[in-house]
Amino acid sequence: MPVKQNKTLENSESRFVWRSVSRGKIIRLGILLIFVFIFIYLLVMYLSLPDVSCLAKKNPKTTALMQARLEQAAENNKKLTIRQNWVSFKNIPEIFKKAVRVSEDAGFYQHEGVDLTELQESLKRNLDEGRIVRGGSTITQQLAKNLYLSTDKSYVRKIKEYIIAKRLEENLSKNRIFHLYLNVIEFGPGVFGVQAASRYYFGKNAASLTLEECVRLVAVIPRPLSMNPKSKSRWMKWKAGWILGKLLKYNYITKSEYDQTIKNFR
Repeated sequence: MPVKQNKTLENSESRFVWRSVSRGKIIRLGILLIFVFIFIYLLVMYLSLPDVSCLAKKNPKTTALMQARLEQAAENNKKLTIRQNWVSFKNIPEIFKKAVRVSEDAGFYQHEGVDLTELQESLKRNLDEGRIVRGGSTITQQLAKNLYLSTDKSYVRKIKEYIIAKRLEENLSKNRIFHLYLNVIEFGPGVFGVQAASRYYFGKNAASLTLEECVRLVAVIPRPLSMNPKSKSRWMKWKAGWILGKLLKYNYITKSEYDQTIKNFR
């Protein structure tokens, strides 16, 4: 009788060990399959993303964001006219370029498409919030999104944005990336690029923009559909003051220029 009990115990232990080993193998196999799926998905995504090399010399006729705005207008039974005029890099005021950089991407000429410090801060805040609340996008990433991607906030889109941004940096010069950005960035409903914005809001070419007008246009970049450059809102006053403060800090404007301009926002 004791012999039979021992054999029964041994059989039970053997079955338990076998089940444990099998369960472990299944888990490891499942994890492996997940990694294989992710790898294949990323590879297909990478191969399907656009070739940006043509942008080195050719200006795009339209962008994904422009098309998205037209589709949104059509869905709401509204008519939208796209205003966008190309202007050469040299005819965009230097102070406008500097205002854009201090506001949107101060390290533009130093990074390679992605600001890792800003990206880490964005990821930390998004994880804390449990959703995407901060993009951390550089000028290059914003250009990638505007040219080719949707406006949805998702990690898949951010991965695509990252890949395209790296391609832009590999194929285009920094000035060319900045030039494209300044010509396609959204400044209001149907208004894209600094030249169209300058003409639409101030009735002049971009080359003739004053410091105040430059600051007003740059101030609406984060909120192009809800803010007007001529606005007297608290947001405009705060954002304009912040931009002017940065320009003064980096010695892009004099104290006199700062004083003369800031009073127009009070």
